[in-house]
Amino acid sequence: MRYQLYDRLFLTLPLDAVQQAGLWMPLIHEACTDGYAEKMDPEAIVADFFRSHLPDLQTDEQIRLLFKVIQYIERQVVLVDALEDAAYEQIHHMDGTGSWRQMAESMDKDQSREELGAILRDIGVRVVLTAHPTQFYPKTILSIISDLAKAIRDNQTSDVRQLLEQLGRTPFAREEAPSPLDEALQLISHLKRVFYPAVGDLLDQVAESGFHDFDQNPELIQIGFWPGGDRDGNPNITQETTRQVAAELKRTILSKYYLDVKDLSRRLSFKGIHEPVMKLRRRLQNDLGRLPANMNKGLKPLELPELKSILKDMEASLVRDHSGLFVDKIQSFQRKVNSFGFHFASLDIRQDSRVIRQTLEAIHAIHPDLFPEDFETYSSERQIEALLNVEGEIDCGLIQDPVLRDTAESVNVIADIQASNGEAGAHRYVISNCRSAVDVARLFALFRLCGWKAAEITVDLVPLFETVADLKTAHDTMETIYKVPVYRKHLEGRDNKQTVMLGFSDGTKDGGYFMANWGIYSAKESITSVSRQAGIEVRFFDGRGGPPARGGGDTHLFYTALGRSVENKQIQTTIQGQVVSATYGIRQAAVHNLELLLTAGIKSRLGHSDKKQLTAEARSMLNELADISYETYRSFKEHPLFIPYLLERSPLEFYGRTNIASRPMRRNQEATFRFEDLRAIPFVGAWSQLKQNVPGFYGLGTALKSLEDRGHLDEMKTLFKEVDLFRAILGNSMQSMSKSNLELTRYMEHDEKFGDFYLQIFNEYELTKSMVLKVAGQSYLLEDNDRSRQSIALRERVVLPLFTIQQYALKKLQSEDLQENERALFGKMVMRTFFGNINATRNSV
Repeated sequence: MRYQLYDRLFLTLPLDAVQQAGLWMPLIHEACTDGYAEKMDPEAIVADFFRSHLPDLQTDEQIRLLFKVIQYIERQVVLVDALEDAAYEQIHHMDGTGSWRQMAESMDKDQSREELGAILRDIGVRVVLTAHPTQFYPKTILSIISDLAKAIRDNQTSDVRQLLEQLGRTPFAREEAPSPLDEALQLISHLKRVFYPAVGDLLDQVAESGFHDFDQNPELIQIGFWPGGDRDGNPNITQETTRQVAAELKRTILSKYYLDVKDLSRRLSFKGIHEPVMKLRRRLQNDLGRLPANMNKGLKPLELPELKSILKDMEASLVRDHSGLFVDKIQSFQRKVNSFGFHFASLDIRQDSRVIRQTLEAIHAIHPDLFPEDFETYSSERQIEALLNVEGEIDCGLIQDPVLRDTAESVNVIADIQASNGEAGAHRYVISNCRSAVDVARLFALFRLCGWKAAEITVDLVPLFETVADLKTAHDTMETIYKVPVYRKHLEGRDNKQTVMLGFSDGTKDGGYFMANWGIYSAKESITSVSRQAGIEVRFFDGRGGPPARGGGDTHLFYTALGRSVENKQIQTTIQGQVVSATYGIRQAAVHNLELLLTAGIKSRLGHSDKKQLTAEARSMLNELADISYETYRSFKEHPLFIPYLLERSPLEFYGRTNIASRPMRRNQEATFRFEDLRAIPFVGAWSQLKQNVPGFYGLGTALKSLEDRGHLDEMKTLFKEVDLFRAILGNSMQSMSKSNLELTRYMEHDEKFGDFYLQIFNEYELTKSMVLKVAGQSYLLEDNDRSRQSIALRERVVLPLFTIQQYALKKLQSEDLQENERALFGKMVMRTFFGNINATRNSV
């Protein structure tokens, strides 16, 4: 109702797009809905609309109107986002299942507070913000959404009207791609506006429930940061970028501390404490460069231990001398200082294992005496031994290739950041595409050659396993590296903790939806086993994207499902682009979603988590489902028309034209198109734009049907009721299918080249939908999740004309008779539909 109300208000605004397109929207929606019901293709639907309602429009006028429709729908999507943000607390039942309050109260009833307190002392949640190219809202639009949500929440109709007009006059598309620094600054602004207060709110909630020992656990809630540090496939990031981002992170957190201390100084006006507060305020002001020169005499830079000590003294003074008045404000500030330090967010460095190898080869070419001449003929065990014990120090400036030189320099940048922001400022180096223990040893050698002493590498070397094959052998990789004395000595210096990253996005791209999820769970179990045997606490870091096909969806359900066979003291996950604004876009949402992760981790460790252990029968069934779905997906991926279909019938090639990110669409820009070089984001996104969402379901239906045909339907129904993991996998696949609309592309079944291939997709979708509903005991998709179902339905209805226009333009581009200017025009039309389409789905890429 509120959407309809404000959408009508939108129609009254003096905007060109509104006047030209807004009044036609009901008829356009009707044309699309009726057209697909009659099995018409998008090109015919558009032509029929103009013939029925605007027969006198010339072709160029029709094109102009379609562009105005695109602009109008983009803004309708913003209105839906703002409305949902405004009603977030009502929609999401903030104190319900998964909330901290509900958990704390249930502990009171179960007399389990002691167990919960012990868990809080060593559990950790780390959300890592990335600059993956999935954020299709520019910063200006994100600001409007925030202000619009507030105006709607406060029922300020005049403000809403002005903001809607501002929205109508603000462009979505960027003229050029942002730089890596631009991306970092936008996310740092989000850290400052949302995450700083949200983390403080959650920590305060925990303390107010009577738990205080967690104050000694700075890892309880942490933020990680990839913009400016993630080099994998992005040659635009340099060591200078990394330094600038780290400096800005420190400057930003100090500015937040300054504002908090400024607020404290207004309350702590008592004798004996006001002066220390004012001095602290001046010192922070001085460190930010805001104190006049004549006022900074004798003020030395503030160090983190000193700040903590000052706050501790203030707390004691308030309790001792002032009856504890406002001590809660000091304690709240202390909790934020413990969590954020002087770094705000930990800046991770990431590079592909193949680039690290090439960097060492370039170094070897300059210094041939570093490794034996026949090094490449060594067994992997001998190579690891040689790499971990390499001696020498090199000059990175001698490396000619800029990417390889930067890879070497990035190692030294970490040392400089640690000196400025503290060790937490940059203490992890992620090895993408890690295939074996040799890849880990190569990075260790790079640190040694760049001046780090073996016993003093204060950095976690984090292997990232992504493909099905690498996930299956990941435990062997870790077992091998654990056994090497030099590396084991390194781990002793890291408190015998090893972080391992697992990639859902590339796992799905490589092995399909079910195999990726089950394969990663199985890898966690096997890595946990070898790590425990070695006396190492493994910490899993999940590389999750937005949609279920990339590990997204309701991710907290997966963490709740972990049993004792998976090490789970830490929940670490990436939060990428679009998901940052969709899931952590406002303070209330950020608190709620951090709560869900924290309570999911706690639930998986409570005494009753033994019930989550998989029986031998359940494990056997999940293995069989994974194997069948993998073979089905692999056969589909190896179809000779698989790549041609993506290139010729999907909007894949247009991703690179959107200018939404600094990172290229493919890792290898110079080579001819190779599937392995294609990033998971445009791969999944292309299927999403087609409304087919293949990576979110393909192979699952065939696997479920295969077991049903052998008489195992009842066992699968029991599995769905009793095994959280299986329920989460099927539930997230339902989300993918709910955002699919194969009627949009049903015309492809008559395509001379791709007709049979399309029907293969269509039939697997119908089979999967049927089987998932049968196993889950539901009548329609997301029957048990009204909130998601209704939100998806509203959004899909709003953008139906947008997808129709995209398919119309794609069909036009298939014509060989187009003039060059016409080809450019329809290409632009396809690209412009991306923004509204992707923003509407909130987690489609």
